Amino acid sequence: MPSRLPHFLCIHCFFFFFVYLLPLILLHNTKPLNFNTSSYSTSSSTLMGELAKGGWWAWSTKKKVLILGSIAFVIVALGVGLGAGLGIGLKGGDDDNDNDTSDDSGTDTSTPTNTTVKWQPAVGTKWQIVLKHKINNTSVDAPIYDIDLFDNEASIITDLHKMGRKVICYFSAGTYEDWRVDKDEFDEADLGSNLDDWPGEKWVNVKSTKIRKIMKERLDLAVKKGCDGVDPDNIDGYDNENGLGLTKANAIEYVNWLASQSHSRGLSVGLKNGGDIISSVIDNMQWCVNEQCAQYNECDTYEAFTDADKPVFQIEYPKGDTTNNNNAVTAKQVSTACTATGAGNFSTVIKNMNLNNWVEYCPDE
Repeated sequence: MPSRLPHFLCIHCFFFFFVYLLPLILLHNTKPLNFNTSSYSTSSSTLMGELAKGGWWAWSTKKKVLILGSIAFVIVALGVGLGAGLGIGLKGGDDDNDNDTSDDSGTDTSTPTNTTVKWQPAVGTKWQIVLKHKINNTSVDAPIYDIDLFDNEASIITDLHKMGRKVICYFSAGTYEDWRVDKDEFDEADLGSNLDDWPGEKWVNVKSTKIRKIMKERLDLAVKKGCDGVDPDNIDGYDNENGLGLTKANAIEYVNWLASQSHSRGLSVGLKNGGDIISSVIDNMQWCVNEQCAQYNECDTYEAFTDADKPVFQIEYPKGDTTNNNNAVTAKQVSTACTATGAGNFSTVIKNMNLNNWVEYCPDE
């Protein structure tokens, strides 16, 4: 709260001068006016003469200096008092802002403090995704490439940039993978159940400080390599037998934390699957990467992104889990992948399950 002391001093300086000091000066050594009360015939000119004799011009130089000095003193005192009052008031306002900032640190940690976006792709932008090995074919004419963070050197990303393409760098944010170069950084206590059908992977405790340190290092690597954004996978441990007791609330907080960490490094970020937490994280996402929403009739759930002018990068695997070849899929399979309810504005790719170079697009792409 601003101090009231300067205002108090101003009021008392004003009161002291006009109530006490000025009358005292005026009365001191002043010759009384010669009013003759026995007669009321005194002319106005005589009265004015008497006033003049006792007025300013009749005062001594010393007296005039004293009065002028007193007036100057009061003016200076008022100026100093008001200036100090305003200064303290402004400082008090700054203190209030500081308190607001510190109070924010105790708010819901699911909302990041920095959501500045470097790059926001448009709805319907064509893309290509190649994972699990170094990309060796950039002939697909797509403005966006989603590639593995670890398997590709910075020079590959530089080459893609020279072609006018943006690069999203993939990594798993919710699992341990026993083939990654940073696998020894993980503590055994942070590892949960194995992932079904994905040998060498285990769910991780996304609440762990150590896990978050590893993820920050991965984001730093993405910056170092020149990625435009990141694709953090496996954030939906809560929806699986994770062995760690992970909940939906944990996932929401973690995804928003990843967004804050990404944005603070100038990286854009998207949600990977996780349809039932969209409403809690969409404000901090620049896109969504979804797998098989057409197959499972879930595309209308992800339509929230395109409604918010954010793209949905949809992947469908009509060949199944075990067939990975360069053969085209049937017209019916294409239709199923491309015409699902809610998916009209999605950026859809038809891929092999191993996410190699092979790709097909919907007829209108």
